[in-house]
Amino acid sequence: MPGELPRQQFVLDTSLFITEEIRRDDESLEAAVVRLLDLVATARLELNISCYVPPSIHDELATMLRERDVDEAVFSRLDTWVVRKSPDRYGITIPANIVYNFIDEMSDRVDRGLRVSEQAIREVEQLDPEALAAEPDTDDGREEYMTDADRILSNMRDKYRRALRQGVLDSREDFDLLVLARELDAGVVTEDRGIISWADEFGLRYVRGGQFPTLLEEYLRAAGVDDET
Repeated sequence: MPGELPRQQFVLDTSLFITEEIRRDDESLEAAVVRLLDLVATARLELNISCYVPPSIHDELATMLRERDVDEAVFSRLDTWVVRKSPDRYGITIPANIVYNFIDEMSDRVDRGLRVSEQAIREVEQLDPEALAAEPDTDDGREEYMTDADRILSNMRDKYRRALRQGVLDSREDFDLLVLARELDAGVVTEDRGIISWADEFGLRYVRGGQFPTLLEEYLRAAGVDDET
C-alpha cells in the first residue's frame, strides 16, 4: 500500500523541464512537460513521492515556459503537483569545508579567466595596426579587420564564460535548490553539471533530469501501477 512505502522526495531544477532529454521523438516541449507532470502526479498519489521547487526556481521556470508560449493550463498542473517551498537558509548548516572548497575553486577560476583575457589581448596584438589606423580604399579592408577583432572578442567571451561559470554554483537559484534538498534530505533532479558537482559536495542524492521520467515510470511499474502516459 502507498501508505506503507518510505517517503521519497525530490527537488526539481529548471533544467529538468527544459532539457530535450525528457522528450520523446517529435514531442513538443509543452507535451513533454505535461507528461512529466502527469507522472509526478501519479507518483504522488500512488507512491507518496513528493516533488518540490524553491520559489526562485519556480519563478525562473515560469519565465522560461512563458517565453516558449506554454499554455496556462500547464502552470495549473505545475502549481498543483510540484510544491513551492522556501529553503530554511538560517536553520540549515553547511560544513566549513564546502565553503572552503568553493572559495578555492572560485579563486582558481578567476585565474583562468585572467589567462583567457591575456590570450585575447595577445591575439589582438598580432593584428595589423595599420589596418585599424588607415582609411581603406574599400569597405572590404575595414570589414575584414573588424571581423578578426570580433572573432577574437567572441571567442574570449565564450572561453571566459566557460572558465568562470561552467560546472560551478553560480546563482541564488542553484544555491536554494541545494539548501532545500539538504533540508528535506531529498534527491536533486537536474541537468546542470555545476549543481551535480555541488550535490556531491553537499552529500546529496541526485538524478539526471533526462532519467527522471524513466525513474518514475519504473517505480510505478514495480508497484503495479498502470502507466497510461
